[in-house]
Amino acid sequence: MSLHEEKKVVSLEDRIPKIKQNRKQKSNRRLISFLSLFFILILLVIYFQSPLSKVSHVDVTGNDMVSKEEILSMSGITSSTGYWNVKEENVKEQVTKHKKIKDLQIEKRLPGTIIIKVEEYARVAYAEKNNAYFPFLENGNILDAVPDTIPADAPILVNWKSGEEIRDMASELMKLPDSIANSISEIHHTPTESDPWRITLFMNDGFEVSASVRNFAEKMLLYPSIASQLNPDVKGVIHLEVGTYFKAYNGETEELEGENSSNENEE
Repeated sequence: MSLHEEKKVVSLEDRIPKIKQNRKQKSNRRLISFLSLFFILILLVIYFQSPLSKVSHVDVTGNDMVSKEEILSMSGITSSTGYWNVKEENVKEQVTKHKKIKDLQIEKRLPGTIIIKVEEYARVAYAEKNNAYFPFLENGNILDAVPDTIPADAPILVNWKSGEEIRDMASELMKLPDSIANSISEIHHTPTESDPWRITLFMNDGFEVSASVRNFAEKMLLYPSIASQLNPDVKGVIHLEVGTYFKAYNGETEELEGENSSNENEE
């Protein structure tokens, strides 16, 4: 046997133990991977069969007009509901069927807490009838009268005869920023022969406003700057129908700065 052939034989003999060792390591890794996967599957089966995979607690936030119990009933979520089976789109589809609920979000917190965040339709105004106050929502729905209370979170509409008139007024109110809408205490429908849309507002700061539904939102946007020009100790009527002027209860008239300002005086 030549020297070259002897070197080949020796080299091959040296490599055989390494090859065997590598094969053994690969087999061990495969076995470990298989066993790990097997135990993970076992743990998952145990988890999904145990109470740990169920909803353990449900909290509801943002609700005022609709009770937590009613929202939970509509959501379909119970203590037997799978935590991972709660889908926001499904819950939203069911709960927003309620005429008072505008939107909904779901937040999940492990191990089993579900938080339902509700957004209700805002109360734009309250229609007053026979000393009862009926909430008017931003989606146009008029609710049952609120019991034994004078509302303070939205203007009260007084002497409004039809739902259509109320909707027109509410539509204008929704165009106002909250800071102005919340400054209005009452809105009385006080039509005249020349203007069936005429209204009289009583403001929380003590002023009275004479305006028209037809351009109400546009005119009322000027109210903060108009009120800032007046002496807070001298009360009277701010006229916004055509011109913009102030007539004190003592009879004095003051022209105000604003769009379409006028020297007109209205008796």
